[in-house]
Amino acid sequence: MPGAAETLVQIGLLGEALDGGPVGIFLADETMKYIAVNRYACEMLGYTREELLGKQVTDVAPAPTSAASYRQMIVERGQTGTTELVRKDGGTLEINYRAAETRAAGLLLYVSVVWPVEKT
Repeated sequence: MPGAAETLVQIGLLGEALDGGPVGIFLADETMKYIAVNRYACEMLGYTREELLGKQVTDVAPAPTSAASYRQMIVERGQTGTTELVRKDGGTLEINYRAAETRAAGLLLYVSVVWPVEKT
């Protein structure tokens, strides 16, 4: 079992790797406010990190059912699917996602991993 110092190193490495990872990662609270996003999430949508952190899920996933879908994800503690996100330039991006409840720093949060749908 790793000690406290090793665990902190592992957490730091994981955070650094995920920030530059090959999928978009969004961390939101129960009010749908983004509290953390990785670099690829910003690149996919054309926003800076600061701009995305000022938004809610429904700002970039405005489908008619996105708020209801988020509430359902909270009840079910997770969700998988496909949806469209709106980029800063107004274009849309079809993505696959997997979202789940998690805890970090004692807070109940929801992490979503997203990747573009490959067009064939």
